[in-house]
Amino acid sequence: MRIRATVAAVSGALALSAFAVPVAQAEDAPKAGALSAFAGQAPADDILVGDTKITNVVVNGGKDIVLGTTNPKTITVSVTATDPSGIQDAYVALWHGASADDVDGYVIPNEEAATCTATNATTATCKLTITIDPQLDLYMNSLAGTWKVEAAAQGKDEDFVWHDAYKTHRVQRFSKLTVNASPEPVVKGKTITVTGKLSRANWETYTYAGYTAQPVKLQFRKAGTSTYTTVKTVTSSSTGTLKATVTAASDGYFRYSFAGTSTTPAVSAAGDYVDVR
Repeated sequence: MRIRATVAAVSGALALSAFAVPVAQAEDAPKAGALSAFAGQAPADDILVGDTKITNVVVNGGKDIVLGTTNPKTITVSVTATDPSGIQDAYVALWHGASADDVDGYVIPNEEAATCTATNATTATCKLTITIDPQLDLYMNSLAGTWKVEAAAQGKDEDFVWHDAYKTHRVQRFSKLTVNASPEPVVKGKTITVTGKLSRANWETYTYAGYTAQPVKLQFRKAGTSTYTTVKTVTSSSTGTLKATVTAASDGYFRYSFAGTSTTPAVSAAGDYVDVR
């Protein structure tokens, strides 16, 4: 295991701690090494040297980070900070674990330094990008959910602020939902059977597996209208499959709609048209 540590000092750079990750993950990590303004000193939960302050941190435009099984995703992160001397650099990383000393997931920026744009003489917003690879960084399903956002900023006078957990942000497993209504066409008053499947990314097998025991709404949109109405709620099976029956009344579209959970985003299937005669 590679344990949390502070890397050697580099002039004009921010402090970064390297959190514990499995050796296999550490060997593959392609990103730049951490820089430190605190040589020989392990960062505490919060460090303040001088009067630098972070006023806002935005991760992925405020939206949840959703990843499937294969494609890496690059997100933008930004830190808005203030110091009487102005801001020269900032840093954001994401980590998952019980505490900053017990981490099982950690992703860092692609850049060694942030791009900072001053809004006035004392305040700037600094941007970085982070690439998350589900086959490298998300090696177990328990990593889905709430991650901590580590943030730091440095003034032009070398003042410095560091927060191990400035805020939280969600990382989720991509979800899929299918629907099929049959028979098509159908005689008015007869039974329509609507089947489907709710599945989500499995970061341990890199496949999509059924999401079990989840409430999913069966919805209907009458032809010529634009609004879906919930007909009933069904629960996904042990393999994620869905099945419901309704009485044919008019032409329209059936779909399943899932509200989402903390680990899995909301998703709705495309409507399946049924011709009622």
